[in-house]
Amino acid sequence: MRYLLWFLLKLRIYHYLFSTRSRLAKKYLSGAGIEIGALHLPLKVPRGVSVRYVDHASVEYLRNHYSDLKIFDLVPIDIIDNGEILDSIALESQNFIIANHFFEHCEDPIRTLTTHLSRLKPNGILYLAVPDKAKTFDKRRPVTPLEHVIRDFNEGPEWSRRQHYREWTRFVDCVSEEKIEERARELMIAGYSIHFHVWRKSDFDELLQYMSSTLKSAFRIRETAYGRNEFIFILQKKS
Repeated sequence: MRYLLWFLLKLRIYHYLFSTRSRLAKKYLSGAGIEIGALHLPLKVPRGVSVRYVDHASVEYLRNHYSDLKIFDLVPIDIIDNGEILDSIALESQNFIIANHFFEHCEDPIRTLTTHLSRLKPNGILYLAVPDKAKTFDKRRPVTPLEHVIRDFNEGPEWSRRQHYREWTRFVDCVSEEKIEERARELMIAGYSIHFHVWRKSDFDELLQYMSSTLKSAFRIRETAYGRNEFIFILQKKS
């Protein structure tokens, strides 16, 4: 019975996610590219499109690190690399990069977005899905202001790391106040991948506008859409 319920839950998730996601994938993705951090929910791509899967560790490690994923099938990892840095991916080598529910895990989103754009060929596509704060377990957390993300970029994310772990422990793990410091320290030592940043669509819009105008990042937004608990941005690198 337990496995039947999990199976039905997976079908429901796939129905909500893949209808919008697949439409956009069919419209914008072609050639060969990578998907970062797909875990058990890889994007369904059109026939003839080639995807290599990137994550920071092996499937075995990921299963042990994220105990809630043990019941799911994870995609095979083709490239072990830090998805924020992508040292193993050559400049201007990819037709597309897929990063669904990844940017909230990045400690320095501006640098990560800049890196991803640099790995795309001219006119390449960056396919992003970002969780909507109001519709996830982040709903009690404060929105990350643009100024905070800019400071992470200018100074490095070390200044805010402990703050993020405390916030996660308080509002997501919901531990008692006297245990927040201890739990936050445990997560930091383990390098547990939390949502470091929290956005509404308007906040992520503001971040992209800042990058486009202030940092002169060469991209344009081709389309935006809403999923069940996320907003999706299709960015295209300018030629």
